[in-house]
Amino acid sequence: MPEVKAPYAPGTPCWVDLMVPDQQAALDFYRDILGWQGEPGPAETGGYAVCTYKGLPVAGIGPTMDESTPTVWTTYLASSDADATAAAVGKAGGTVMMPPMDVMTLGRMMVSVDPAGAVFGVWQNKDFIGAQLVNEPGAIAWNECNTRDAEASAAFYKNVFGLGVGPIPGAPEGAGGYLTIQVDGRPVGGINPMTDQNFPPEVPSHWMTYFCVDDTDSTADAAVKRGANVLQTPQDTPFGRMATLSDPWGATFSIIQEVPSD
Repeated sequence: MPEVKAPYAPGTPCWVDLMVPDQQAALDFYRDILGWQGEPGPAETGGYAVCTYKGLPVAGIGPTMDESTPTVWTTYLASSDADATAAAVGKAGGTVMMPPMDVMTLGRMMVSVDPAGAVFGVWQNKDFIGAQLVNEPGAIAWNECNTRDAEASAAFYKNVFGLGVGPIPGAPEGAGGYLTIQVDGRPVGGINPMTDQNFPPEVPSHWMTYFCVDDTDSTADAAVKRGANVLQTPQDTPFGRMATLSDPWGATFSIIQEVPSD
């Protein structure tokens, strides 16, 4: 179901956020292209805005505290114990960039890097479970780790979160070694092998967020009119019509118009 009421299983992407130099402009941009509502939050949360769609939390946008910090969308994976996850990250060959810290009574968070260099967050829920609307226009549709070392990344997420790893169920030929991370056999995210043919050599490993939209082409057009760049033009895939964009501050994200279910 698109509406999420229960805590996410460990290892499941549960939230995404963006720290950006011009928070209000970013709130306006994503409101215009995805229909989100949001406004800067209170001082005790550093002004962090929880953006909503249909009245439900879908993503966060906050002001950059350090101008040297790159502007990127960060994917957060659910954890039942952030401190134990931090220890597991180190044992599995990853690096903890920001150790676990409490976010008031909302939850406990940390930021890490996997062995291939992809940055991701971890969220241990307390009062806030994360995204409460998914898999419909205006909300997160998918998260994947684009990685220069798919074998190392797959082993890492399996070891840290106890996830299963396997091919896409019913994957078409030419899937390029794409893997899914799975909870109880259900795909919850992807691991996409990066090559110099599908990514420029200078692009490092990273997590990509896909937002669901009603119309990929019109959303891409609207984003460009508001200062975004198209990195991958809209194209049909077995899973829906996709495009990859870079927002006016350089944060990359993808959009997908999903194939209607029978």
